[in-house]
Parts: sequence; structure tokens; C-alpha cells
Amino acid sequence: MSGAAGGGAPSCGGAAGPCAPGAGGGGVGIAGRLPSRVLEHIFSYLELPELMRCSLVCWHWNRCLSDENSEVWRTLCGRALSEEALRSDILCNIPTYKDKLKSYQHALSSHDCSRNVYVKKNGFTLHRNPIAQSTDGARGKIGFSEGRHAWEIWWEGPLGTVAVIGIATKRAPMQCQGYVALLGSDDQSWGWNLVDNSLLHNGEVNGNFPQCNNAPKYQIGERIRVILDMEDKTLAFERGFEFLGVAFRGLPKACLFPAVSAVYGNTEVTMVYLGKPLDG
Repeated sequence: MSGAAGGGAPSCGGAAGPCAPGAGGGGVGIAGRLPSRVLEHIFSYLELPELMRCSLVCWHWNRCLSDENSEVWRTLCGRALSEEALRSDILCNIPTYKDKLKSYQHALSSHDCSRNVYVKKNGFTLHRNPIAQSTDGARGKIGFSEGRHAWEIWWEGPLGTVAVIGIATKRAPMQCQGYVALLGSDDQSWGWNLVDNSLLHNGEVNGNFPQCNNAPKYQIGERIRVILDMEDKTLAFERGFEFLGVAFRGLPKACLFPAVSAVYGNTEVTMVYLGKPLDG
């Protein structure tokens, strides 16, 4: 996201900027001198695309939108996100209203998933229907071709025989017959099977993960942090506050999406985008 959503502070263009006295378009100049409280009240009626454009008008407008917990962002959150998402602990690691909106924009897609799953009303949790002999997955709404990104994923039901988290291109399938490791089944996806701690890509097992003796198995409800670095072309994982290591290296220069695949009937998986990793 850019502009208001990204927190950038564009220049007014010097003395001839849109908020400068005597600039062309006197209406904009007057608006640039409105008190912050008045601007915030006006901005609270706008949607995100309009707010992004408003942040580019001048320094004054940009500063009014720079408080990520302001009434503007709180109001927009209340309109865009469900009450369940805002009141539950789904977004407990997201500190500001502006970042909560960003997480919602990056959540699992209800339009880019298997026909056997759906995204619940909270906007962040995938539910797999009890369909026999099927493996079903979903991609995030937004993929990444540059930068560093982190998101959390956790299971809220049984894993079954295969439960994989990772990344995929748009070409990777999100449904197949049988109970298999869908992510990692071809050269378009990379996955970590939480059931047996194996890494999967191109239809092959690329070793165990994490690389330690007697690695603990995943526990239901445990949040796994996924870290995608498109500069170094790596995918890494964290559990709690423990860095588990880099799982995949040499990722392609492509648009890569957060993805999950599941086989157990009525199991649920939640994904929350965190933004740039804190260590970066």
C-alpha cells in the first residue's frame, strides 16, 4: 500500500504546492488550512482509496492521516472489518487501526481458493468443509514480488494427515483429489507440512524442518510466523519468539502469495498479515 496506507509524506512542491498561499486552485489552498479536527471529521466519511489520495495533497493533510490510531482509521476499521475480528484476539498482534486494515487487505481470499473451503465472516479464517478424498487450499489476496513480509498462521482444528503452510504462485492449484501435500506438489509452491515437519517443493521432500533433533510437533492454536524475503529470495519460519531458520532459498523472481492447504473436515486456519518483519 502506498500513500495514506503506507505512511509516506509527500512534498507540497515548495512555494507553488497545492497548499501554498497563492497556489492555483484556491479551494485546495483553503482546505489545506482547515483545522486538523475538522479534516479528521471529513476524512472519517471517506474510504481507503480516497484517503490514500488525500494523503498526497499536502503536508497538512498527510500529517492528519499519519496517526494510525486516529478517529479516521478507527471509523474505517469499524466499517471494513467485522465486529468479531475487532473484538477477538485474531488481531491481537496488530497494534494500530491502520495496520488492522492492511491485514484485512492481505487476508486469505474467498475468490482464490478451493470450492470446498470458504472464508468466515471474520474475514481472516478459512473453514474446510468435510469433503472426502480432497485436499483444499487458499491463497492470500495480495502477492509479493519485492520487499520483506511477515504473516502469522494457526490451525484452530485438527491437522489431519497433511497440513501445509507456505507460499505459491498464481499457477499453483488450490484443490486436488486425495489427501496429499498440495503446497509443494509442483514447482509453483513451497510448503512446510506441520504434521511430519517436512519441507516440500516440486513434488519432493526437501528434508526436515526445523533442522534439530526431536523437533517439537505443532500444537493446535500455536501461531507460526512466516517470513518472506524477496530481496534474499528466502522463506523462513518462527514459532513464538524462536527463529526456526530459513526453510527455502533461491526463490524465483515472481509474485508469491501466502498459502495454506488442508485435508481435515471442518478444520479452520487463520492467517493475519503483519507487515514488514520487526528485525528489518
